[in-house]
Amino acid sequence: MQNYKLLNILLDDSEQFLKSPMLCCRATAPSRRGPEEASWLLEGPGSFDFTTYFNMLSVAKWKKYTNAANYHLHLELKGAACSVAQTRADSFNWYSDVLEETRHLIDESDEWQTYEFELQHTDADVLLGFIIETEGELQIRNSYYFTKIDESLIRPVELALCTTTFKKEEYIERNIALIKERIINSTEPIAQHFHMHVVDNGRTLDADSLADAAVHIHPNNNVGGAGGFARGMIEAMEQTPKATHVLLMDDDVLIAPESIIRSYNLLGIVNDEYVEAFISGAMMNMDEPDLRWEDMGYVAFDGRFFPIKPAAHMSNLHDLAEGEAFELPSDKPHLADTVQCYAAWWYCIIPMTQIEKNGLPLPIFVRCDDVEYSLRCKPRFITMGGICIWHLSFFMRYSAAVERYQMMRNVFIAQACSNIAPMSDFPKCLYHIVQLELKKFNYTNAILALEGFEDFLKGPAYIAGPVAERRFMDANAHAEKLIPIPELREQADKMGINLNDISTVELNQDPPRSMVERIQDFASFNGQRLDFGYIQKDEYAIVDAAGWMYPAGRIRRKDTLVAIDLQNHRGVIRKMDKQRFREVWNRYKRDMKQYESVKDELHAAYAQARPRLTSVAYWKGYLGIDD
Repeated sequence: MQNYKLLNILLDDSEQFLKSPMLCCRATAPSRRGPEEASWLLEGPGSFDFTTYFNMLSVAKWKKYTNAANYHLHLELKGAACSVAQTRADSFNWYSDVLEETRHLIDESDEWQTYEFELQHTDADVLLGFIIETEGELQIRNSYYFTKIDESLIRPVELALCTTTFKKEEYIERNIALIKERIINSTEPIAQHFHMHVVDNGRTLDADSLADAAVHIHPNNNVGGAGGFARGMIEAMEQTPKATHVLLMDDDVLIAPESIIRSYNLLGIVNDEYVEAFISGAMMNMDEPDLRWEDMGYVAFDGRFFPIKPAAHMSNLHDLAEGEAFELPSDKPHLADTVQCYAAWWYCIIPMTQIEKNGLPLPIFVRCDDVEYSLRCKPRFITMGGICIWHLSFFMRYSAAVERYQMMRNVFIAQACSNIAPMSDFPKCLYHIVQLELKKFNYTNAILALEGFEDFLKGPAYIAGPVAERRFMDANAHAEKLIPIPELREQADKMGINLNDISTVELNQDPPRSMVERIQDFASFNGQRLDFGYIQKDEYAIVDAAGWMYPAGRIRRKDTLVAIDLQNHRGVIRKMDKQRFREVWNRYKRDMKQYESVKDELHAAYAQARPRLTSVAYWKGYLGIDD
């Protein structure tokens, strides 16, 4: 039997952990870097509970995904007298249960002492952990959970991280430095089995200063995330030694190298059932670092994308345990669409065997590339607390070019190519998006959605050519332009619109509508199709600019809307324009008529084209690296 490390006990003073220290430890006294290298000082007297997002052992998941059958804790301590006891929790816990029968008393020591304990566990346990209660200052270092396992059950793993970047030097250079320090130059087993491929779509990185034997910088044309990740997959295939797994990760994220280390450790003992599973890392909120926004998503019946789990705070033990115990609710009829689940590419590990069987991404630049790929491969998924990145919230970076043009084009292409999300009605999704934008007088972004759909109607030969960057730039250029609040206020003042005292609470308040009012709004299309005295001239409403918002009660009967993006201090004034409404709505109806007439042959053409569009030979030509 061999001792095999599962995960390190993590104490860290990186930005995200300073903001949310209970991701690592729930304590009654402070902790800080210790006086000796790689040590941390627990500034007791106090208690330090490590049943946390980064330091618990998700025992139910290690049992489910791996060949581990026993679990042990290794501690290295120095300083005051203390006691160590095992903890456990399940989805009924708000506070960890301390197993008093496991408590070990440890004498004061001026020398480093090593202690190892086997952890008790039952089928009812979701999380295991430990708590240290110390009488004074205590140092801790090099501590971790491990299992004793037969060497024949350990798999060889070569992990290749691929990140695609476009002029995000601040993030990517910091992440490269962290990975070099804590992975490549570490004593962890992963250090000898790891490569990092940075695909530089902006061609702005200083490769000479950043690259080394394990970090590779690949200048690339701007082919979006899909093209960048395709390049990374190809490089991982052709590196020496060949990668067994590819980790796809966003560039504009904060990382914890420990997430990558424990992913590698998990892959080394994954069981036969999950050997071809995708590891789906969680997206945590950069501004609220303990807030898990999503670790897996799904495509709903109506064609929209949602997180499978509700957002939850990982500093809260109950939320953490409930998330680790979560099972897909697809056995319930109204939630059957959750089986259409996917792993997003902010952190996703894909076995090379899946890439070789199922091909590379579609050439769709950004948005839905990861969704299509997951649903094409139909893998099992692995999620686990402590495997994550931190990202800005979506509402902080809303892009109409992405959410209207790219989204509408790519979901139709993906479904036609790979028959993804068969439960989802994307034509109905397009209908609702065009209606939503028209009701809010956002004719510009309604046209973006139609342009995306119309590019889909051009067939696979169109997207196979080098049009992706140009069409995305066109969409950015043609999207509705929001202006800074001071400029907006000047415009508003001239129109007699008061923008003082705007708040998120006010923007989100929406008065209810009666059934009669709902019928009036629908029949008149908010006064744009029929009027008959519906519109109150020169009346305005102030609304949230987020594209998915529909403040129906606030906007009814108004002819002017002020859309405010509070987070980014921008906004725009929209006026009702019945002529533009008729032009856009008639264009939508013409597009749908064309789609219905060519739907079957169009889907057949895309399905026939997919093997070529996802092949290594095609992508090498597309990327200009076929020589």
